[in-house]
Amino acid sequence: MTDWIDAKPTTRAPLRVGIILSDHFTLSAFALFIDHLRLAADEGDRSRPVNVQWSIMASRPDPLRASCGVMTTPTSSFLDPRELDYVAVVGGILHAGRQIDDATERYLRRVADAGVPLIGLCTGSFILCRTGLMAGRKTCVSWYHYQDFLDEFPDHDVVADRLFVADGDRITCAGGAGTADLACYLIEQRLGWSVAQKASQVLLFDRSRAGGEAQPHPPMSEKVGDPRVRRALLLMEQNLVRPLPIARVASKLGLSTRQFERLCHDALGISPATAYRLLRLRYAHWLIGNTDRSVTEIAHAAGFADCAHFSRQFKEAYGASPSSQRRSLGPAADGGNLASMRVFG
Repeated sequence: MTDWIDAKPTTRAPLRVGIILSDHFTLSAFALFIDHLRLAADEGDRSRPVNVQWSIMASRPDPLRASCGVMTTPTSSFLDPRELDYVAVVGGILHAGRQIDDATERYLRRVADAGVPLIGLCTGSFILCRTGLMAGRKTCVSWYHYQDFLDEFPDHDVVADRLFVADGDRITCAGGAGTADLACYLIEQRLGWSVAQKASQVLLFDRSRAGGEAQPHPPMSEKVGDPRVRRALLLMEQNLVRPLPIARVASKLGLSTRQFERLCHDALGISPATAYRLLRLRYAHWLIGNTDRSVTEIAHAAGFADCAHFSRQFKEAYGASPSSQRRSLGPAADGGNLASMRVFG
């Protein structure tokens, strides 16, 4: 397979971004990123690429499939890196086969050699690492993929408690809504704060967040030594609104309920049901300190059908009612680890 011949760029805008979509890329990360660029590029909602230009680049003209099945057609072949300010790689499903082809890997190395900053969006950070382009750099990933990253890249410096990290000419972003914050950061660097805020406000974001702000509700699973209990806690944290039966969690680990209970007692000193309850309360604690949702809404978000029951459980765990806790907490409150909470039966 041969690479496309480099396309020729038009008159250069103040901010010019090349975007590479992986196979099964995350549509939300792509859409949030590019729509911020689009809204910053022109006055009003006219979407002309005046102040910002973007190209969806690929080694071939074939449409690329997002993880949700939506197909996106590239707009150009690989542009000369010297004509770009950034090249962003949008990752997606980690374990659905190879994410980019050899030609794309060669191009990414060419971009790095030219000194053009590379951006990894969502699991695009994994792609940059696999291509050998993150050596000695700090990598930001979602807490959801933190353990996946440690398993694959044990020698890399990784963080999962921030929205995005700019380490020299490498920028990595956890994905999700953090992609919008990263887009605002790039726009502000080139076009100013007011332009970045305009794009954010049109998309109904109340504010853009700094890269160092915490990802919502980082998991507790990485603090536990036993890999099976880590996985169990991650399953629980991914199912807080509708808690899974403990027997189902055990079956997903290939364990009996009794085996799972013994593992939890050995690793945590508490039963799986108690651990699950404390994780839900920890999430509620985070919501109280970081959102303006009502106590009833928070109770439901943490998997409690009864608000009064939730309030009693919360007070037993934290020594104060949800309403009292909200008055005493500052921004970016963390619920603490399981050991620091009042364990109850």
